[in-house]
Amino acid sequence: MTTDTAAQAAYVVAALLFILSLAGLSQHRTSRSGVVWGIAGMVVALAATVGLASRSISATGLVLIVVATAVGAGIGLWRAKVVEMTGMPELIAIMHSLVGLAATFVGWNGYLDVDAELSGSLLGIHHAEVFIGVFIGAVTFTGSVVAYLKLSARIASRPLTLPGKHVLNIGALVAFVGLTIAFVARPNMGLLIAVTVVALALGAHLVASIGGGDMPVVVSMLNSYSGWAAAASGFLLANNLLIVTGALVGSSGAYLSYIMCKAMNRSFISVIAGGFGTPAAAADEGEQGEHREISAEETAELLGNATSVIITPGYGMAVAQAQYPVAELARKLRERGVEVRFGIHQVAGRLPGHMNVLLAEANVPYDIVLEMDEINDDFAATSVVLVIGANDTVNPAATDNPSSPIAGMPVLHVWEAANVVVFKRSMAAGYAGVQNPLFFRENTQMLFGDAKQRVEDILRGLDALDTPVREMAGTSR
Repeated sequence: MTTDTAAQAAYVVAALLFILSLAGLSQHRTSRSGVVWGIAGMVVALAATVGLASRSISATGLVLIVVATAVGAGIGLWRAKVVEMTGMPELIAIMHSLVGLAATFVGWNGYLDVDAELSGSLLGIHHAEVFIGVFIGAVTFTGSVVAYLKLSARIASRPLTLPGKHVLNIGALVAFVGLTIAFVARPNMGLLIAVTVVALALGAHLVASIGGGDMPVVVSMLNSYSGWAAAASGFLLANNLLIVTGALVGSSGAYLSYIMCKAMNRSFISVIAGGFGTPAAAADEGEQGEHREISAEETAELLGNATSVIITPGYGMAVAQAQYPVAELARKLRERGVEVRFGIHQVAGRLPGHMNVLLAEANVPYDIVLEMDEINDDFAATSVVLVIGANDTVNPAATDNPSSPIAGMPVLHVWEAANVVVFKRSMAAGYAGVQNPLFFRENTQMLFGDAKQRVEDILRGLDALDTPVREMAGTSR
């Protein structure tokens, strides 16, 4: 078997492993095996690529490839090991930026090193691939960098609203089409530099125009962009595996973006255009009444007398790393005969599936973790709802205030329960910058402080409730 044949066979195996990985990641129970399939596919792909490259490069070049792979793997392992779950969205965003940057470099290399055998229409197709690859890569790069800066709070999360922002975006796309036609007709470095600059500016402006509350959709959108950037690189490098895996990532990311848009009542086209972060209208962000406070001990008593409890977590739970005591609280309540379930909004946290991963990490049973559509009708018959670190995803203004910036966004109807306890550090607005009238409703009470500490206090309160019962049982014996 020749090296070429062996490499192509390995690429087919790697592609199948990536498909199995995506299938595994689609369900909680198979997610771990999905990750393993993905790792195996990448190992096969890297080995085949290095083997294929070794035929036509010097020993020095081969050593450089091995060294670069080792350095990259080392950095990746280190970052994956030290990153907190709260920092996972930022890590993913910056990884997307690297994919975009790599695609941009591959495009430039495709222009500087053209196969001498290409001519006529094939040469024109090659130049089009170069231009499109550079454009997609550059947009992904700067868009991901801005997303990283927003997610890590290094820049403000509010949307950038330049005058004529949509005209600027459309103008950049029109310029890209015009420059592509000119480049295919007469390739030159000036046009390639121009499209790179336009794409870098467009990527930054697209994501800067999106508000912080919509960043989960941005992450999935950039995931799609990075896939298409990889596919574009595959065409330039004549690498079938890059084309297949790039298309897999691009299409799955686009579909995920579509699902997230439906969850937030946003237009998919508006997401791509970077214009959906603009508030619908000015909203009153001041306090809208008097709030009531509750202590951890009182919350424990409320939970001890409940028949059903729904816990709706948000980014605040991730920040406080409260998933483990929350899982312990759910376990203790279930032992007492209380029906406990978790209600997860599709965009809770800063990343699609963020809350699901945290709860799985704490060994919360999958069958009590329900999506918004599965649980929304059950709030009215629920004794107590614990809102732990969530804000925008439980905001009733989305349903009854047409002037709210989040108007029309599907939310968890927690306010329909008999009692609502909201865990928050303060009365500050959420990530979208919108005040939540839930905090001032008659059936809502605020439990202030660090979520992890407050849940641990509630656990001690539940133990205190059980102590007299145990003592009486011991006395009777």
